[in-house]
This record gives sequence, C-alpha cells and structure tokens, in this order.
Amino acid sequence: MTQTTTAWAPKLVGPAEAGVEANPAGLAEYLRGTDLDDLLVREKAVVFRGFAVTPDSYDGLADLLLPQRLAYVHGNSPRTKVGRNLYTSTEYPAEYEISMHNEMSYASSWPSRILFHCAIAAGTGGATPVVDGRLWLESLDAEVREAFAGGVRYTQNLHDGVGFGKSWQATFETDDRAAVEEFLAGTGADHRWRADGSLWVSLLRPATLAHPVTGTEVWFNQADQFHPAGLGEDAAALAMVIPEDELPQHAVFADGSPIPDAYVRHVQETGMRLAVDVDWRVGDLLFVDNVAVAHGRRSYTGQRRILVAMSG
Repeated sequence: MTQTTTAWAPKLVGPAEAGVEANPAGLAEYLRGTDLDDLLVREKAVVFRGFAVTPDSYDGLADLLLPQRLAYVHGNSPRTKVGRNLYTSTEYPAEYEISMHNEMSYASSWPSRILFHCAIAAGTGGATPVVDGRLWLESLDAEVREAFAGGVRYTQNLHDGVGFGKSWQATFETDDRAAVEEFLAGTGADHRWRADGSLWVSLLRPATLAHPVTGTEVWFNQADQFHPAGLGEDAAALAMVIPEDELPQHAVFADGSPIPDAYVRHVQETGMRLAVDVDWRVGDLLFVDNVAVAHGRRSYTGQRRILVAMSG
C-alpha cells in the first residue's frame, strides 16, 4: 500500500498473521473464527493478501464477509453483472481517475460493506485509493463544509435505451416500470416519466453522515461526481450545450442554488490527496466499511479486472 499524508491505512492480513494456510480454505478458517463486525469497525478497511483467492473461490468467502449481498439497483456507474450480485468495478476508460466516494451515498440506502477482488492486476497504475471519511471531512475548508450543511439535491435523467449516461432499465436492473415505481416510492425521491420514455429522478440527501456504530461524522456524498466540474473536460463541455435539467446527472445545494466549481474541485483534490493507495496483487481481497471509508481508482495501463460485491 502506498501511503500519503495520513497515518491511517487499511490493515493488511496475510496467512502468517492469520495463522492459517495460504489458500482460500485457510482464509475461510480465519474468517469463521474472527469477529468481522469488530474487525471492520476497528480497522475501517482490511486487505487480505497471500491467500490465492480466485474468482471461483470468491463466492464462498464473500458469503462469510457480506451477510446479505445486494444488487446494484439505483447505481449510477457503468458495471457488468458477472455473478450472484457480483459486478465488475466501474468501467470508465483506463486513462481516467475516479474520485473518492462512498458507494451510493447519493441514494436513499447504501451498502454498509464492500468486498473487492483482484482477478487481473493492471500493467501499471490501477490502485484503489481509500480515504478515512472523518479525515476528509475535517480537512475541507470551513467555508465548504458550511455551504454543504443543508445537504445535496441529486438529479438523474435516465434515458429509455438511447442517449447519454445510463438508461433507467440498466439503473434499476429491470424493464418493468411498475417495479421502478415501487422502488422509488420507498426512497422519498421525486420522479416523473417523460414523453420520450425517459425517467427524471430527484432526491435530497445529507452531505455528511454519522457512522452507525461509532457515531463519527464523515463526509458522505457524491456531489462532485454528479457535478460537471468534477467529471472532466468532456462533461464540462456537455454542460455548456445541454440545459442543466436535461443532463444525465447533476447536483445542486439543497435550496437549489448551484454548487461552485471551486468547491467541487476542492472536495475532489482533498480526498485524493489524503488517500492511501491499495496497489493490487492478483488474489487480493479489499474489505471496506462503506461509511467510514471512501474509495476511488487511479488511472492505469494494460488489462485490469476488479470484481466487487456489496452488502447491507
């Protein structure tokens, strides 16, 4: 792991420390004898390395680490489902970094745990940076923290199969409008279907969150990933020609006022600066408390295949 300015880093657990054989069965033995709730609350993120975990042996280990595996319903990033609620990590082009974020912090509910698995390590780069959400929050300028105190309003324009961004079918993993309506009814989101078959969704969420066990307040939102200023030159150019209410996704403050570009850049740069890089080796597992810790992705070259599953 490559560490930057913070003293926190994920705990590294190998066969020697665990006192078990260097194979998936050995890791399973260690997990069955460990209080995983206590481990994750204490360490916030754990790397299991040296157990030769393969995609075939991942499922059994995931069942021990993730008590209730979730589907990626209402997820906004492009992924491919490859198994039982098992997905590829975000499929953005390799040359782009993905900024720090807590999975689905824009949604009405989110996974409490995430389990990544390295099936193929990148030729160069491709680390998964992780950052302590408490440190991220405390490191932001007071002006920015105060501005976000009221929360964030997220908007999604989900097309009907052709258009920019994700379709509503891919987002909700169904082509049944009634199922989408039922899901959204429980979220508190405003939504409406448009004449062209697309779906508009708007949801107000807090910008910070208290950890459910420790009570620690953390930065917990994805305003920067919904805002054109946080999505690179292409998104900024798109926002110049498409009205705000027609963008695939957008974020404003709770009162509807715009989030300044400078705030978005400050949030992103602070998170990436404080992050600790998990430099992948084939067979690694990365177990993350999705409230305590945010994650991202460094750019890379070559092939890279990271699989991910989540639980409530």
